[in-house]
Amino acid sequence: MPSIFSKIIAGEIPSYKIAEDEFCYAFLDINPNSKGHTLCVSKREVDRLLDLSETEYTHLMNFSRKVGLAIEKAIPCERVGLTVIGLEVPHVHVHLIPLHSMAEATFQKKVTVDSTEMEKIAAAIRRFISQE
Repeated sequence: MPSIFSKIIAGEIPSYKIAEDEFCYAFLDINPNSKGHTLCVSKREVDRLLDLSETEYTHLMNFSRKVGLAIEKAIPCERVGLTVIGLEVPHVHVHLIPLHSMAEATFQKKVTVDSTEMEKIAAAIRRFISQE
């Protein structure tokens, strides 16, 4: 059965899309640690990061860097944190989290963002994606 991320990529579940290319898809996390928390996902459904081919791994990291640079420009923050955990959804994904404190990196502090603000955040990040 396809993962929730495969369903998002296929358009079966709506998302606040940030960027997409042939191999990766980026969208806002709907349960964010901070405003602008974005997931970069491999389009090929692979459970573990290190099970990606070297080419896929490198592409996902380069794609994530491009998205992270756009987040830095669009969302005021001290820095953008990057983490790969993968326990909650069995589909490779990179978390890009605008950080103001270490608490936002722990996944124990969440923020509520309504759909209107999610759209605005996604649009702001997308504006900077095209400039990379």
